[in-house]
This record gives sequence, C-alpha cells and structure tokens, in this order.
Amino acid sequence: MVIELKAGEFKPEYVGKLNFYLSAVDDQLRAEGDHPTIGLILCKDKDKLDVEYALRDINKPMGVSSFITKDIPLSVQSQLPTVQEIESELTALIHNDENKSNE
Repeated sequence: MVIELKAGEFKPEYVGKLNFYLSAVDDQLRAEGDHPTIGLILCKDKDKLDVEYALRDINKPMGVSSFITKDIPLSVQSQLPTVQEIESELTALIHNDENKSNE
C-alpha cells in the first residue's frame, strides 16, 4: 500500500503522481501472486467532483480521503491504536514478509 499525505486540499495532479508510485512499487517490489498495490491520498480537504474526475479513468486501486483536523474525542481516542502499536504491527508484517521471501 502506498499512502500519500498532503497537508492541503486535494489537487487532481496528485492522482498522476500516485499512479506513478503504484507502477514503480508494482514493478520493483510486488512479488508474483501479490495483488496490485493499493494507493491512498490523504489530504486536509477534498472536492468530491474533483476527486471523481481525477480517478474516473484510473484502473489501479486508488482512493482519496480527508483526514481529521480537529481534536478527536477521548471516547474515540481510546479505541484507536497508538503510534507504537502501529509501528510494532508494521515491523512484524515486514519481518513476516522477509521470512517468507527467504524460504
């Protein structure tokens, strides 16, 4: 998965750049039998029509979402993983993939 984090509003040209990254990752990193790489653009804000037109003829799995810019309520925060938990999970996934590659 390729995630692009943009601090501002969505721009249609972001889709072309993400398409480039997905092509590179699929060519250089994807193993036989892997599904196509998924792309996600996270931006501060987005216009639904701009996103629709930008993604209309793209054949790769790609999406655009805005991220939360306000404080997250404590009741929701307690249900979310911590940064350390996410990092640990990603590290474990990477090590599992490396072990599979070495078999």
